[in-house]
Amino acid sequence: MSIKKWTDEELTSTRDKLDEWCLKHASPSWGNRMWLLTAILGAAAISTGVVFIFFDGITALSIFLIVLGVITCYTWYKSEKQRKINVNFLEELKVEIARRAKHKDEKSVS
Repeated sequence: MSIKKWTDEELTSTRDKLDEWCLKHASPSWGNRMWLLTAILGAAAISTGVVFIFFDGITALSIFLIVLGVITCYTWYKSEKQRKINVNFLEELKVEIARRAKHKDEKSVS
């Protein structure tokens, strides 16, 4: 998906939406802290499940803890990865908009 082929309106509307999204998610809130706590609890569930397997053998509870922890950590990982992708894409949009503005200025001066 090349942003060089997008119209100016598409670029600015996408930039505005991503700016709004970044401001919403960049502000410190309980939601961000709870999401990090959830990831830590997922890692604790994995380690607890593994320890239960060493001490008690393989049980349904230990398998359940490991699976639940893996799902939780994977979900946190994917959300963080998507956040980084969105921030990088926003920077690309800003660079492209600035490049087009500079190109328009050069044409108007000529």
